Amino acid sequence: MKTDRAFHLKLYEQLVLIREFEERVKFLFLEGTMPGTIHQCQGQEATAVGVCAALRPDDFITSTFRGHGHALAKGLSVQEMLDELFGATTGCCKGKGGSMHMGNMDKGMVPGIAIVAGGIPLAAGMALAFKLQRRPQVVACFFGDGAVAEGAFHEGVNMAAIWDLPVILVCENNLYGASTRIDKVMKNPRVSDRAASYGFRGETVDGNDVLAVYAAAQRAAEECRAGKGPVLLELLTYRRTGHSRRDACHYQAKDEREAWFARDPIERFAVQLLDRGDVSQADLDAIKADVDRQITAGVENAKRAPQPTLADLTTDVFA
Repeated sequence: MKTDRAFHLKLYEQLVLIREFEERVKFLFLEGTMPGTIHQCQGQEATAVGVCAALRPDDFITSTFRGHGHALAKGLSVQEMLDELFGATTGCCKGKGGSMHMGNMDKGMVPGIAIVAGGIPLAAGMALAFKLQRRPQVVACFFGDGAVAEGAFHEGVNMAAIWDLPVILVCENNLYGASTRIDKVMKNPRVSDRAASYGFRGETVDGNDVLAVYAAAQRAAEECRAGKGPVLLELLTYRRTGHSRRDACHYQAKDEREAWFARDPIERFAVQLLDRGDVSQADLDAIKADVDRQITAGVENAKRAPQPTLADLTTDVFA
């Protein structure tokens, strides 16, 4: 553990970066500074960071409408993301994707797909291409528990299974599909059990423990690269915010919220780091301060970033 100090501090930095990015964006939207809408991931930081830390730079991820954390964890910069949220041409998608379609193909992230479960068949198709081209790449496909009820889940997962495709199917199970609790729509709410019916391995992991997520994703990636087919990782987590910015979360029971908030992924990992003996509170405070400076500078730059013109309406149109 001691020899992993730099790596662990980097994980902590990414967790804090996602949380602070989302908090800053929340207030920018509430005050009307940013256009559009947002679906945020406060509380789910460890799922994105743990999985992406286990991937290689040339591996890919597919994401969802709740994709800011995935983007930051996969290496997109704060600046290109803030520019995108402000609709600037310097954004990662030239200001045309916005919050729900964040991504950068050069950094291994397909722009987010807002259709529930829409990324699953796409990830299977990408993995099939990697296999046919004999390339040792893996696709990590993020989706929520609500996506399991979609036909695209069955079709994409079955395709990955029968052809032993290198896909890590990452279910971020935050217990709610929008406002509906998972046990109201599934007789068996343990999502990882579904893998057995398709003939491959599934695993349920504490999604608020970044090191547990990282270890599980590492094992899954190794299996995928070895040609053993897909793996379904169910990461148990909880969002601290509403489904979207207008959701007050009244459907989440108070005792449930308190229990999950007590298992906050950032606070838990901070305790683990301080217990090492070679990490101090000053180290963690310095990371937080650096993140704050980075986001503040990014916001000011994004406010001055160039906006698209009318001529941009007809560029990047393929159909």
